[in-house]
Amino acid sequence: MVDTSAAAAGGRLVLVATPIGNLEDLSPRAGRMLRDADLVAAEDTRHSRVLLDHAGSSVPMTSYHEHNEAWRTGPLLDRVAQGETIVLITDAGTPALADPGFKLVREARERGLTVEAVPGPAAALQALVLSGLPTDRFAFEGFLPRKASARGRRLRELADDPRTLIFYVAPHRAADDLTAMAELLGDRQAALARELTKLHEEVWWADLPELARRATADGVRGEVTVVVAGASPPAPPSAPQLAARVQDLVATGVARKEAIAEVATATGAPKREVYQAVLDARG
Repeated sequence: MVDTSAAAAGGRLVLVATPIGNLEDLSPRAGRMLRDADLVAAEDTRHSRVLLDHAGSSVPMTSYHEHNEAWRTGPLLDRVAQGETIVLITDAGTPALADPGFKLVREARERGLTVEAVPGPAAALQALVLSGLPTDRFAFEGFLPRKASARGRRLRELADDPRTLIFYVAPHRAADDLTAMAELLGDRQAALARELTKLHEEVWWADLPELARRATADGVRGEVTVVVAGASPPAPPSAPQLAARVQDLVATGVARKEAIAEVATATGAPKREVYQAVLDARG
């Protein structure tokens, strides 16, 4: 339980999603928040000044990014506690989603401060809905590690995940990342979305090896999101495989009836199917 008395002062931290390329995607509510805030904390103040000018905002700005969040978080939240409205934005998209902001929100919650979010664009979801891949279950993985060994470990951890996978990819690392995906995730269907909502928006639709070849041969420019099909469910064991597993358990001293029940539980096969497989194997 946290002390929420600080929220009574009227201050609030507001996460505002901003366009990922097309300024027309700035919502009226987001524009109003940019105009009404006491301070806007931005990942890159020079970059975001264009957005604030577009919104008609003259609110002062301060930088907030991964290199200064450790020492800037406290003072920003002190201002919220004193009753001010502090808006957090990122260069593009939704703050705290593979961008600075998570630690700010967590500490604000711990201090009992009011936190709000103005929804809007997110490249991960935009790419997902354009990919043609299943959207009922998905996992957002952000950026893969830069080092090849760490990248390989991450992909091996995901190799059996049945959910659609979403990655952010730096354009200069696209060929390496896609090659690693192809090697460790196989020839799954995937989509590479670049420059979303911008004039040169493009979605490449192919299996991972083909995307890796294209990225290596042609290069990739702009902001990149890669969406990859999840792992296919494992094939159910065949009758001979079921019978062999039962026999292995019996050989260790497990009663045949118990062995059949164990194999049925482990594989999800009905007991009668396992029993029939044992009978067939015995001839």
